[in-house]
Amino acid sequence: MLGPVAAGLAGTLLPAFGVMPALGRIEPGLMPFRDLMAWPGLPRAMALSAGTGLAATALALGLTVLICAGWQGTRAFRWLERALSPLLSVPHAAAAFGLAFLIAPSGWIARALAPLAGWERPPDLLILQDQLGLSLIAGLVVKEVPFLLLMTLAALPTLRPGQSLATARSLGYGRSTGWLLTVFPRLYPQIRLPVYAVLAFSMSVVDVALILGPNTPPTLSVQVLRWMNDPDLALRLRAAAGALLQLALTVAALGLWRLGEAVVASLGRRRIASGARGVRDGTLRGVSLLLGALSAAAVFLGLAALAVWSLAGFWGFPALLPDALTLKSWMRQGGMLIAPATETLRIALPAVTIALVLVLACLEAEQRHGLRPTQRALWLLYLPLIVPQIAFLPGLQILALVGGIDGTRAAVIAAHVIFVLPYLFLSLSDPYRAWDTRHAAVARALGASPWGVFWRVRLPMLLRPVLTAVAVGCAVSVGQFLPTLLLGGGRVPTLTTEAVALASGGARRVIGVTALAQTAAAFLPFALALLLPALIWRNRRGLRHG
Repeated sequence: MLGPVAAGLAGTLLPAFGVMPALGRIEPGLMPFRDLMAWPGLPRAMALSAGTGLAATALALGLTVLICAGWQGTRAFRWLERALSPLLSVPHAAAAFGLAFLIAPSGWIARALAPLAGWERPPDLLILQDQLGLSLIAGLVVKEVPFLLLMTLAALPTLRPGQSLATARSLGYGRSTGWLLTVFPRLYPQIRLPVYAVLAFSMSVVDVALILGPNTPPTLSVQVLRWMNDPDLALRLRAAAGALLQLALTVAALGLWRLGEAVVASLGRRRIASGARGVRDGTLRGVSLLLGALSAAAVFLGLAALAVWSLAGFWGFPALLPDALTLKSWMRQGGMLIAPATETLRIALPAVTIALVLVLACLEAEQRHGLRPTQRALWLLYLPLIVPQIAFLPGLQILALVGGIDGTRAAVIAAHVIFVLPYLFLSLSDPYRAWDTRHAAVARALGASPWGVFWRVRLPMLLRPVLTAVAVGCAVSVGQFLPTLLLGGGRVPTLTTEAVALASGGARRVIGVTALAQTAAAFLPFALALLLPALIWRNRRGLRHG
């Protein structure tokens, strides 16, 4: 994990200081930074990146914590858990398009309100790509809440929250207050790195910002990408300087967030010392459940809007549904999506396979040699998720150019492995470590070798977690936009690059078809992960549900 990030940063650092032999620039200097500072949109772009990233992370974490505090262990919470897999499988670009189709002035929400408001034409409101980045924040929140909720659910069992909450309730504390004061202080250190990853991603995201974010000026990461793709190669130097500035901005935001953690911890200690029980927390619980349900509904209704638009004939405003449904858009676009879909598959399968082999090797080495990863190892694992993609991928692209592999599928696969591997490890590590080693002891007593135990006992019993981790990895690979665009040099089209390329156009039917195809490519592995164990172990009830 350290090698690719360090190499990418080195490849960005040299052009940022004016060294790029391909352009005849061999003397280091500060001209790229002076050029960057002269760009009039820089202060606004930096403020947008920092503001939207911090706001989206704070809202996503706050909503996740309030949902867990108010509803963990209840039927409503179990329903939210079941909705996690579908929500996680939806690519960011598809979720952003779906949300855009809901909240646009001519979207479903405006159409539903039109009879009450008396609208005969779409209201003249700047909702999408608003100057404050509110729609971008909303798009990030609805996708990051499921991820943080998954990380929280993975960390909770070791904390025994039920016992802590029962003790707090017996002392007179309300449900939410008791959970926040007894469970959250021990939970947050376990999910700190995922929160940092969400903050870094939200500040530097490109595909969602292209769809929902402002564009005059855009966020800093989007502007860096524009300079990277400009025909004037001299702008690559300014882009490299902008990428380093994005890295510095992210590090500053992480430092500010760390300071905020200390402030919140101090306020929490004061709250505990005050003795306030917070018994009347029914309103807070209701609001958290409502917001959680709205967040999930935004994704599902957005997908429904994509589906309807992909089948829509004439659909005038303010009609809630189109006059007719037709397959013309699918018939026109379906054939054109075969090549990107095939390319998506050719990239995802090797990337996930390579990452799975590496993860299984790491976890098996832990078991055989009694190893346990330290916090430093977890930081290395999260490094590609915390360092902004726009900061080191341009450097990797330059290195790929020098190595002659730029624009090839192999370069894109290698870049995808960098981002797929951490998610695979996070998905598989807990089930792998929780496996009962007494099964291995019995197998060894019967004469099985360590590899025999691995292939014939451990992997078959862990088939469902392995397939689930593979599904997560496939969804991550399918959704990768920036690595595919930069390392592929625009010559490796996938469903994601094709979908985001449509963001600047108004062809909603084409967007609906492409975004749904992208979602299907990410969702199919999750369906197989549920179906295959049930079929393979249909005569072994314990393994079928294990």
